[in-house]
Amino acid sequence: MPLPFATHEVFNQPPALGDTDLWAGDAALAGAVRAFGAAGKIDEQALAAFGRRWGTAAMAEYGRLANENPPKLRSYDARGNRADVVEFHPAYHALMREAIAAGIHSSIWGEDGGVAAPGAFVARAALVHMQTAVEQGHQCPIVMTNAATAALKAEPALMKEWLPRIRSREYDPHFRPAAEKAGVTLGMGMTEKQGGSDVRANTTRAEPDGDAYRIIGHKWFFSAPMCDAFLVLAQAKGGLTCFLAPRFRPDGHVNALRLNRLKDKLGNRSNASSEVEFEGAFAWRCGAEGTGVKTIIEMVQLTRLDCVVASAGLMQAALMQAIHHVRHRSVFQKKLVDQPLMRTVIADLALEREGAVALAIRLAAAFDRAGSDPEEAAFARLVTPVAKLWICKAAPGFVYETMECLGGNGYVEEWPLARFYREAPVNAIWEGSGNIMALDFLRGAAREQEGLAQLIAKLEKSAGDLPGAGTAIARLKQGLADPRREANARRTGESLALLAAADALKQSAPAEIAENFARNRLAGLAGRNFGDPLPERLADSLLERSFASQN
Repeated sequence: MPLPFATHEVFNQPPALGDTDLWAGDAALAGAVRAFGAAGKIDEQALAAFGRRWGTAAMAEYGRLANENPPKLRSYDARGNRADVVEFHPAYHALMREAIAAGIHSSIWGEDGGVAAPGAFVARAALVHMQTAVEQGHQCPIVMTNAATAALKAEPALMKEWLPRIRSREYDPHFRPAAEKAGVTLGMGMTEKQGGSDVRANTTRAEPDGDAYRIIGHKWFFSAPMCDAFLVLAQAKGGLTCFLAPRFRPDGHVNALRLNRLKDKLGNRSNASSEVEFEGAFAWRCGAEGTGVKTIIEMVQLTRLDCVVASAGLMQAALMQAIHHVRHRSVFQKKLVDQPLMRTVIADLALEREGAVALAIRLAAAFDRAGSDPEEAAFARLVTPVAKLWICKAAPGFVYETMECLGGNGYVEEWPLARFYREAPVNAIWEGSGNIMALDFLRGAAREQEGLAQLIAKLEKSAGDLPGAGTAIARLKQGLADPRREANARRTGESLALLAAADALKQSAPAEIAENFARNRLAGLAGRNFGDPLPERLADSLLERSFASQN
């Protein structure tokens, strides 16, 4: 008779997280949306329904399965014909289907290609933030579809043809021409082996072919290769130009996009990133020849905004895991949440995340208002790179610290924090790493001196009474005036990001949160590790605002 092997009882382990409410349980996100969204224009009922659905254990399971069963490249069919298709696990398709049904891929775009409605950016940012808490890899084609639509405005005929398909709320994963599909997604291919962020060094060329072009060359990172069309940069006779390359040619045949292999990435495993060769691939010009960089500028801004929002969302996803753990795990006869040092660390993490989400939603609001308010347009242009610099680079260290709150459990793949940790660096690297962001801010500051002066003056007036604000403002001005400003660009950019975050908190969170964030971040007094002491009652408030207690 076999032994039962019941050597001990399992106890003092936190229960499964189970169903959560990503909207009602997150007062920091809701507060920022209410503060910065267009008054009376945000459909909170829709956000609440999304938060309940995406907070379920079933959605979390889709995220786990999509990452444990990564996509596979099928280069050839059984008869030896070139196939160039990528196969995904059903969980990935389930996530895509739900994200597109919620409109995250296109909800900012109206029928005419303009902004859909007041508050559209803020509402969508809230969805992206909650979506990230579940799974990050499937966000790539969602983010790219939303952003790439902006570039189509450079070619009205393409916008007219593709926008109705883009705005569809139906996910159609079938490999067939876009005209035969219920909805489409867009991808991108910008960087090459020799160039990276320096897209002007691209060697891929475009040769005229009647009203269209043939693309010859390669892309080193070709994201989400099962999308229906891709924005690519190539050298035409008139210079670097943007093109739209469909997966199928207008005659119905598969376009000559040869997928060499899928990238074996640190994280973002559920998403396929590929290397591609263009063997005379059919493409339409998007914008005049030689205006490739100009054509993609708005697209790049939109992807950077999503990087900011998603990194704040990933911080929240990790923080929820840590708070849940410390509320249930006991050490030395006390719950971890009641141990003074752990409580200090977890509250300081929550404070950091408060600043990140407030700035992310405030930035989305600037995109909402940019079309009618020059000051908000300047805010969007100047703050986007520094928000990405601070929040996206803070995310990996933040997620690691939450992992340490769980100890060994956090390091084990059965828990989601290991996946979150691998995921955390991608937003800091994609669409411009830290140095690129810092230098982009300096270039923007040089171009928009009047807009920058107005922004600083506004922050001085609005946030100048916060602890440490004077020090941060002086540091910002000194950095901008320093002859060595390029070498110091990261610190200068961080100063602006932290000031803007403190100001956003002052408008969207209880005063005590804004004051303590400013005290610990603006004056340069914060330690290198999380764990700056906070008032006891504030620690209670921060934990409850980040993840409301569950019965």
